[in-house]
Amino acid sequence: MSEVKIKNLDHLGIVAGLIDEIGIVEIINSKLGIDPREKISAGTVVKAILINGLGFVSRPLYLFSQFF
Repeated sequence: MSEVKIKNLDHLGIVAGLIDEIGIVEIINSKLGIDPREKISAGTVVKAILINGLGFVSRPLYLFSQFF
């Protein structure tokens, strides 16, 4: 019998899944376009901001200034 492993995703896994299912990243990228110089697309940035703002870390957006 194989072991069952359980991972706790809390609400953030649900939020990330909904963002993917709705296609928010793709919608934003299609509206704004993608510049070949980008390391991260605008849609991915918005997804990260949404997840961060909902409590991904105890200090939401604490690394934002280092990357943007």
